[in-house]
Amino acid sequence: MPRQAPAAGPPLGEWLRTPRPEAGPGIWRYGHRPRPPEDPDRMEDRQLLGGAALVMLCGLLVWSLCWNGYIEFWVKPLEWFTPDSWREPGGDHVAFVRAAKIYEYLFTIVFFSVVVWMARGGEIWRRHVRPRLRRTERAGGGAGGSAAPAAEPPGGPSDPALWPQLRAVGEHAAADRLAAEIQGGRMNDVDYVRIDRAWQAARSRYEQLPAFAEAVLDRGAAAFAHPSGDRDLPVRAARHDLLTGQVRLGAAPDEERNPYAYRGVRLALEPALLSTSMLVVGPSAAGKTSRVVRPVVESLALQALAGRAAVVAVGAAGAGLGPDEAYDVVIRLGDPGSPHDLDLYGGTDDPDEAAAVLAEALVGDAPGGPVGPGGAGGFGGEADTRRAATALAQLIGPHRSAHGRFPSVPELRELLDGVPVALAALRQACEAAGDGAALRELDARERQSGRPGDPGPLLADRIALLDRPAFAGFFDTGGTTRPFAVRDLAHPLRVRIDLPERGHAEASRLLARLLLAQFTACARDRDERSLFACLVLDDAAHTLTPASVRAVQRLRTANAGVVLALRSLDEVPEPLRAAAVGAVGCRVVLSGVSTWDGEVFAQAWGRDWVKTEDVTHNPDFSGGTLRRALRGIRTLFTGVRATTRSVTVRTVQRERWSASDLAHKVPPGHAVVSLTTFRGEASPPVLTRLGE
Repeated sequence: MPRQAPAAGPPLGEWLRTPRPEAGPGIWRYGHRPRPPEDPDRMEDRQLLGGAALVMLCGLLVWSLCWNGYIEFWVKPLEWFTPDSWREPGGDHVAFVRAAKIYEYLFTIVFFSVVVWMARGGEIWRRHVRPRLRRTERAGGGAGGSAAPAAEPPGGPSDPALWPQLRAVGEHAAADRLAAEIQGGRMNDVDYVRIDRAWQAARSRYEQLPAFAEAVLDRGAAAFAHPSGDRDLPVRAARHDLLTGQVRLGAAPDEERNPYAYRGVRLALEPALLSTSMLVVGPSAAGKTSRVVRPVVESLALQALAGRAAVVAVGAAGAGLGPDEAYDVVIRLGDPGSPHDLDLYGGTDDPDEAAAVLAEALVGDAPGGPVGPGGAGGFGGEADTRRAATALAQLIGPHRSAHGRFPSVPELRELLDGVPVALAALRQACEAAGDGAALRELDARERQSGRPGDPGPLLADRIALLDRPAFAGFFDTGGTTRPFAVRDLAHPLRVRIDLPERGHAEASRLLARLLLAQFTACARDRDERSLFACLVLDDAAHTLTPASVRAVQRLRTANAGVVLALRSLDEVPEPLRAAAVGAVGCRVVLSGVSTWDGEVFAQAWGRDWVKTEDVTHNPDFSGGTLRRALRGIRTLFTGVRATTRSVTVRTVQRERWSASDLAHKVPPGHAVVSLTTFRGEASPPVLTRLGE
């Protein structure tokens, strides 16, 4: 039993009023305080505080000597500016004593002002005293305190909690209703962002304003709800800021290794970064899923509820991508109790497109080499993938023309195996339909089958991975159910697909490649690109192919991205490793990677100009005969030869993070993160403590 309830976030009104200044890529903007410009002459803390202590001790010593009469020159100005009669016998001693007291006070103030100035008191105040006072004030103000700059006072004309954007167009009743929902605690951050998005869509068309106001007056904070009816997730494992679309990933330690602008700040991810795609590399138990993938999926699911995103999360069963209640569609491939099914052809009606995507999944990872006698050995390469797509199109095209649907997995396997009964039945169906083009496709397939290099046998072997009893109820094409298709991502959907890695590892990899190929093809062809679409592969081992790497690069202009998690770059074909790292804009390297993986990332991050000091020790031959004799005696007794030291300062190029540093200098629970926006703004690699 916890000793106390978990700390709740700030009220919605306070959350809305908190400033979010512009910041560099990946910086958590909620309450962010930009760092002052870097001072190249900045003194180290030890030198600053030690020097201040020394100056203060010397100042106190001098003041004590003056006060006790050991130093008398400090009273000379008093004698110069006071009449001599005040100090003579019978003079005005009272006036002299008063003047002396005033002078002592003035001298004390001036003296210690000079001492504080010499001790750099202003810099000590700015660097150490003022931040501690602010932290004390925030601690005394309660748990809702934030490191944010001063927010707008509540009730002002620009208070976002009062919906000034609605009042500006005369919709005061709707604004009052929404403000009352915020005040009464009946609206959350998802509601606010969702209604604001609906308002942005309605304001572009004046005729939609009455319908918008009517919906707000009727349902309040529940207006324009997600089709599922959910207004929040069952649980949140990370901290989110839906106004900026950010999810907090971790904190950058304030240390010399990190760039100055990123020291001590929180790092976050958002769609503007994820649209350049992200690669996460780290060994098992390093925190890929719990500290990186899960927060990203959770953030996209929240934005889907707000009508701003669509997400497909793919992982093994029990991978920890969130509860079933957090998704609209949950597909458990290989589980008879799965509530939903998957469309093998991605929802397309074009046989050529379906064949190209399916061929990419089936043979895109096949190694190249000499073709064996059976026609399947050594199959691989992009040219062979195109031949495989042609072979598939020659079968699924006539089947769709004859039966009005694509073939099921068992039917496709029989056709690829060249079963005479299956091919004869398909030919009869095409003749009955009177489709001459389909018959020509079948004739071409029959001519090519059995020739050396025919892709049919390899395709049949690969599709047989899905023709297993565990998948008997899946990939239905008969029309009895409506399976989920990647083309449905034109709507704000939350989808989770569990792959059956136990016992069907190769089939899981095939399905992951299929989903990646379908996503990259459908994301580019979307008509509605206002929704950010993202595919998250919790285990992207053996899914990347040359075509998919190029397709990932083209997602930036389609408001879409992919998140690929790998245990090692060894799970990517060696010719593709550098291309895969270069194709993504966001890279996360967790602790525990090998030096071979670190070498690829070190090359991707490049080099930077740094100042280095070379210290050289040379034998000391200076001085006369006596000094040389003394040095010789010391060398005789100590065994250490006297040397002189020379320091050379140079500016050289060094790797920002070397392969050895990535393998051995990243502490557990940390990662080196570099981020890039779709506009091309990039952050340097930053050492980040995950989960903060």
